Amino acid sequence: MKNYKIERLSDQPIIRTEDVRPAVEGFTVLGAFNPAACRFGDEIILLLRVAEGPTPDPADEGWLHIPVLEERDGFSQLVVKRFREPSTPYDPRVVTLSSEGEPSKVYLTSISHLRLARSYDGIHFTIDDKPFLFPARTDEAFGIEDARITFLEGEYWITYTAVSEHGPAVGLAKTTDFKSVERVGLVLAPPNKDVVIFPDLVNDKYLMLHRPMVSEIGKPSVWLAESLDGVHWGNHRFLFGPTQNNWESLKIGAGPEPMLTDEGWLVCYHGSDPTHSYGLGLALLDCNNPTRVLGRTTAPLLTPDLIWEQEGFFPNVVFSNGWVQQPDGRILIYYGAADSGVGVAELIEV
Repeated sequence: MKNYKIERLSDQPIIRTEDVRPAVEGFTVLGAFNPAACRFGDEIILLLRVAEGPTPDPADEGWLHIPVLEERDGFSQLVVKRFREPSTPYDPRVVTLSSEGEPSKVYLTSISHLRLARSYDGIHFTIDDKPFLFPARTDEAFGIEDARITFLEGEYWITYTAVSEHGPAVGLAKTTDFKSVERVGLVLAPPNKDVVIFPDLVNDKYLMLHRPMVSEIGKPSVWLAESLDGVHWGNHRFLFGPTQNNWESLKIGAGPEPMLTDEGWLVCYHGSDPTHSYGLGLALLDCNNPTRVLGRTTAPLLTPDLIWEQEGFFPNVVFSNGWVQQPDGRILIYYGAADSGVGVAELIEV
């Protein structure tokens, strides 16, 4: 496996949370991060994960307002539930709450959707005011998160994490023009996430990387699955997992779509350490038999070293699920930073 490095192209975020307008009246954007990325004509397209929540009311101190999609009268509607704030410290993103007379449930404190951003130079982006894909079904009741884009068979295949009270599942949507979009539906049941589809068929089969969320036994790892139609997936196989290298010892997950090189399929992935600090690494898979892992980086190629990567809605995170190969061969990596903004870097062979 060749040696690579990742160099930031800017020491400042190229997209900040404050650059994005809320899609819902009375809501505040809490984070704009973890973008999928692709080339579309002469533009670079990002699909940002935008997390929003009800704007706090000082007169309502001591209460949490939780956005969630509910089915009412046969239609899915966005509602805001009101709960007493826990008296003990809690995760600002995920909290267990209960209403009077009801059992406790886990909720997210925000709801995420996908927002389109466009750029001609890969650095300066114009961000749409309206969502490209907003939660619309009960299996997306807590939001749509962390998309990946693969151009395959003349269409852009978009995988995303669909979150509900039943856990994170994997949704699939398709578009040809980034104006209209077709929801295909859920392709993997919960709990699963970090799904990306290969940009070419291998041995006449569609391939995907995914990450089942194990609990008592094992650690979250990268798995490989195959399909004859791109919708129904099987023959799931463990591919690679966390190592004793501290930066990726807690869990790992696949990033953008695998990129075919002269050595094989290059995979960018994230890893986290026991403190939940996230970094980026690379793996190489055999081009004809991607079940064969030919190499992995032993040290992270990008870590949260800058203030805006260390401080945010969820601190100490660099997380990539989008990269783009430019016409001149340069590879730009787009990454979320601290669940609050977006940075850009270049993957360089050394």
